[in-house]
Amino acid sequence: MTKSIRNENPIIGLVNGMLIDLPSPSNLSYFWNFGSLLGLCLVVQIITGIFLAMHYCPDVNLAFSSVEHITRDVNLGFILRYIHANGASVFFLFVYLHIGRGLFYGGFRKLLPWNVGVVIFLIMILTSFLGYVLPWGQMSFWAVTVITNLLSAVPYIGEDLVRWVWGGFSVSNATLHRFFSFHYLFPFLLVGLALVHMIGLHEEGSDNPTGLKSEVDKVAFHYSYSLKDLYGFLVYALILSILAFLFPYTLGDAENYKEANPLVTPVHIKPEWYFLFAYAILRSVPNKLGGVVALVSSIVVLFILPYLARFRSFGFWRLGEIFFWFLVGDFILLTWLGGLPPEEPYLFVSQISSVFYFVYFLILLPLEAYMGRWALKDGRKII
Repeated sequence: MTKSIRNENPIIGLVNGMLIDLPSPSNLSYFWNFGSLLGLCLVVQIITGIFLAMHYCPDVNLAFSSVEHITRDVNLGFILRYIHANGASVFFLFVYLHIGRGLFYGGFRKLLPWNVGVVIFLIMILTSFLGYVLPWGQMSFWAVTVITNLLSAVPYIGEDLVRWVWGGFSVSNATLHRFFSFHYLFPFLLVGLALVHMIGLHEEGSDNPTGLKSEVDKVAFHYSYSLKDLYGFLVYALILSILAFLFPYTLGDAENYKEANPLVTPVHIKPEWYFLFAYAILRSVPNKLGGVVALVSSIVVLFILPYLARFRSFGFWRLGEIFFWFLVGDFILLTWLGGLPPEEPYLFVSQISSVFYFVYFLILLPLEAYMGRWALKDGRKII
């Protein structure tokens, strides 16, 4: 009877097909938990964000004070703020692990889920940047000033674009109002795209550690993987609780706890840690337009990845696995360099690391895929 209702009811049947009776490969590891964890992160961010928005004032004269009011005066407001702020860091950590898993196991071969996932990543970056501006601290103000000024590098229409984004001739009340509006709106857009991502994944089928089709070796999602996801949720709750209650300010910048002052520039302007790799790539190019192109390309390159390389999994290709871990090390190095002052020798190392980042995606990955096909065709194994 229960199974009949699950299959016949159109709404319950949709949920059943995605979360209960979904046929899943039997050999999925805990690396496949990050999809559901990201969904939980999004729900937590939306809920805490809605409650924070009830007390926030998007006005340049009141924004900083309203955030302090939430922290000090609103009942349990400090918990909402710390969970929302540190939840964004955990969100991006899981996103990077999710993308890394897709790279390692060839998940980008599924075109629709991968491309929608990259769009989700881009909107996440934009949403996070908009949210970083809202506390209206020193780093918030100068970050939005520096980043929006990058649009002036666009030929012919750059200056007009900057004024259009600002809503005037400088970062002002109009800027803060529109940033708050879009920061509130975009998470609901992310929910819709996440559903499209899930539907595309279920239509094309999930990949697995071997990269092989496993039509004859599948199990129902519930209980096999729902219990694994529950374990992941508990680990996420533990990590977020430790950050929010024990180290709430560790991942933030001290400058952002001072009210925005257009007359005082911070010694070193830098974004949140999860944008530092892209910031390092931006600074490594001495030309402004070239830096903007490199910054955008560092994300857009993920769109063309399925057309550059199509392989099953690095689990069988030792050389590809080695290069992948070089990429991971390069990403960590760029993140570290992005938080350092723009001076030598850091700029030179940033340039070398940025070159390797693009060489990996545009040259090494297609080469690895070609060598992998040659090895499989020849009956050999790359070591």
